[in-house]
Amino acid sequence: MPLTDEQKAIKKEAAKYKRKVTEIAGVIHDIVEDTIWSDYDKLPGLSQDVQKAMGEYLDFKAKHDFLK
Repeated sequence: MPLTDEQKAIKKEAAKYKRKVTEIAGVIHDIVEDTIWSDYDKLPGLSQDVQKAMGEYLDFKAKHDFLK
């Protein structure tokens, strides 16, 4: 069954939440791969950021059953 316009808009908004999580995870990855010795002190804050962003995504997803 094709998605309605409303469902398409919801999927687009969900993608923004997912992109935010992925961007933060990418920063964490870069630190671990490249600059762990100088930037390790940034990891606790980034960890909190990724937990918050993931929580926001999961809350959004829970409100919209059709998102997988």
